[in-house]
Amino acid sequence: MNFKSIKWHLQAWHGVLLISLVAGLMSGFYTFERRSRLQAVDAALQGAITPLLPKLAPVGSGRRDGPPEGAGFRRPPPLRGEQPPVFEDDFPDRMPGEFHPHPVEGFDLGKFYYASWSPENRRVTVSTNAPPDLSPDESATLNTPGSVRTVGMNRELTHHVPNGYRVMVGTSLAPVLAELRQLAVWLAVIGSSVVVVGLTIGWRLAARALKPIEAISRTAEEIARGDLSKRINSSETESELGQLAVVLNSTFSRLDAAFEQQRQFTSDAAHELRTPVSVILTQTQSTLNKERSPEEYRETLEACQRAAQRMRRLIESLLELARIDAGQETMKRIRFDLANTTRECVEMIRPLADERRITIRTELLPTGCHGDSERVAQVVLNLLTNAVQHNKDEGEIRVMTQHINASAVLVVSDNGDGIAPERMPHLFKRFYRADAARTASLGRSGLGLAISSAIIHAHGGSIEVESKVGEGTAFTVRLPVT
Repeated sequence: MNFKSIKWHLQAWHGVLLISLVAGLMSGFYTFERRSRLQAVDAALQGAITPLLPKLAPVGSGRRDGPPEGAGFRRPPPLRGEQPPVFEDDFPDRMPGEFHPHPVEGFDLGKFYYASWSPENRRVTVSTNAPPDLSPDESATLNTPGSVRTVGMNRELTHHVPNGYRVMVGTSLAPVLAELRQLAVWLAVIGSSVVVVGLTIGWRLAARALKPIEAISRTAEEIARGDLSKRINSSETESELGQLAVVLNSTFSRLDAAFEQQRQFTSDAAHELRTPVSVILTQTQSTLNKERSPEEYRETLEACQRAAQRMRRLIESLLELARIDAGQETMKRIRFDLANTTRECVEMIRPLADERRITIRTELLPTGCHGDSERVAQVVLNLLTNAVQHNKDEGEIRVMTQHINASAVLVVSDNGDGIAPERMPHLFKRFYRADAARTASLGRSGLGLAISSAIIHAHGGSIEVESKVGEGTAFTVRLPVT
């Protein structure tokens, strides 16, 4: 197990919080219950001592600090219905320290015990079930409603009455402590169960929450080994990790498409270069097999020259695309009139249109924009050339420039045969030819629209195409004004 993993860190933090919370709750509940039990015991002691006070410390009985009775002092007679106080010296036959219990009728000796002390701190009376080492509570002061203390396993309540007597009632805490011990055991069992269940649920929740990370790691490893078709299988797309999986899947798809495009580009480039190379090799080999006339040597050299020029154009186009993709092709940012640039391109392409009796109609409104006029002119020439080559004889080409929504817009349309819908998404791909037979015969490589799209996007603009079969095609270029 990897104890440094996020799962273990989450589980450790969750465990510390859960254990602290459960321990706090259980301790608080135990403390509250213990306090409640002791308060109930104290209330019972208070109820038990109340009827004892007039019996063990009667009103009128107090300290005997005066002269003895033989010197003219007599104890005051007890009031009617009042029990006279009992002193140890009332029993002359008792040895010093010896004391006989003084029973109290109606007192529950099975649950409580009692004792009383005189103002001289002499024990006056004590129940038969009292502990042998019973002593008064010295913290009980005069006129206090009651002083409670715990001595060993006993709970005792002492009253210091106004006449100087101290009366104590006590009870054993053994039953209460036994119940509290049983409660502590149950609380420990319940708390442990809650912690175990909570940690188990937390572990499963953490594993479920981090499951997309494991899927991301596995997919990334498979992609790193070369399988670009792998995707992250995540059904929880609403969570943060699920959204991350969706983003990564999109990234992997674009990466796969880029590699596929690169492979296709390499294959197409090799195919395009193989044709002129084959022409050159075929022509030279055929000419070298036997002696040829000067005219035949010349035809061979001219064929090789045409193939070499085609290779040069292809290589230059590939280098241009590579520089644009790498951002190494610097685009000027100067203001120019798109209408003037387009007008110059129309005049350059007009002889080619006249050969096929194609009419070029222009509507060139002043259209200022920022960019590289030479690169934009390259795009315009390419669009006009395509409009001528893919148009029908005696057709028509319409060229328009104007400002639309803070953009400089160029539209080049024709009334040719149009482009089939299934070919539209591929028009700007490299080496793609909508009419492969015609463009190949004209020596075109299928990179013109790809280069045009790269140039326009490098300017921060856009290029779009609309076409209907049998009606024609329209290319729309948008460039930023500023």
